[in-house]
Amino acid sequence: MLIGEVARRSGVSARMLRHYESLGLVHPSGRTGSGYREFSEEDIRRIFHIESLRALGLSLREAGRALDDSGFTPSALVDDLIRRTRTRIAAETELLTRLRRIHAAEPTDWRDALHVVMLLQALGSQSAGARQRAALTSASSADGVPVPVEALVEAALAESDPYAAGALRWALARSGDGAPALLAEGIGSPVAAVRERAVRSLAEMPGDEAAGHLREALTHPDAVLRGQAALALGARGEAEAVPALVDMVVEGRNDTEAADALSVLAGDNPAADGIATLLLDRLAHDTTEPPARGRLTQALAGIPGAVASRALVELSHDADRAVALTATYLLQLRDTQG
Repeated sequence: MLIGEVARRSGVSARMLRHYESLGLVHPSGRTGSGYREFSEEDIRRIFHIESLRALGLSLREAGRALDDSGFTPSALVDDLIRRTRTRIAAETELLTRLRRIHAAEPTDWRDALHVVMLLQALGSQSAGARQRAALTSASSADGVPVPVEALVEAALAESDPYAAGALRWALARSGDGAPALLAEGIGSPVAAVRERAVRSLAEMPGDEAAGHLREALTHPDAVLRGQAALALGARGEAEAVPALVDMVVEGRNDTEAADALSVLAGDNPAADGIATLLLDRLAHDTTEPPARGRLTQALAGIPGAVASRALVELSHDADRAVALTATYLLQLRDTQG
């Protein structure tokens, strides 16, 4: 069978068949009297095998080795192909994401597009300083081409350097709509560090939407996350944070910050009396350990009003000497300040 017929039957061009021959992948069975190459049915089958392996992603040389190696194991080849395909898909997906983000920035010319590309590359830099500068630039650029909020959120949720993380949170707080919802998705991450970064970022974002996501975080099973959300809401004057803040005092997790937040929330007498009552309820709980009772007593120091004052008077006679001494000292401070 001559090369033209082989090309027609196999779908491989005559030029490519000559390339196969030059690589030693196929060997014509002979030549005609005129010197034309002749191929056998076996040659045709080998060409089909080569093309099948190429379709799986093998190079021509790899296909030849696979066909000629008697120790070749298909499973090992398939495993390697799966690994390489996943790597290629990941690279293509990353490129697609980057292109979508450039498109979302709506650049008006190539200068704008390249500016966005530069910032996106810097956000993914190995240098924490470069990531920090990119975040600051994205929020204060005079070019009018902002980095897409999705890229800022992704960077913020992955950032471990405190300075770069702070710059990213600052940029997100100025990024406009869209960031709170994306950050809220981070609260559902299986990685604790990602969840905490999401809440810290939401804590620095203004507006009711961010506050709403923080309130939802108050019911999260992660106690650390609940505490972060409660501190953020307390700083915003959100009364819903009070039970979680009291829990923090009892459990000794950031209890000083929690007590300070309770003091801020107790700015008016009705709120103060309610917070003092809640602290007293926890003090009266039979299972509250002595260290927790001490922290609860100290928390009453920042709560104004008659309820807190009466509680401290009663606690000054508490059976736990440490609690009694703390309450007595706090009463003396109140008298001095009053």
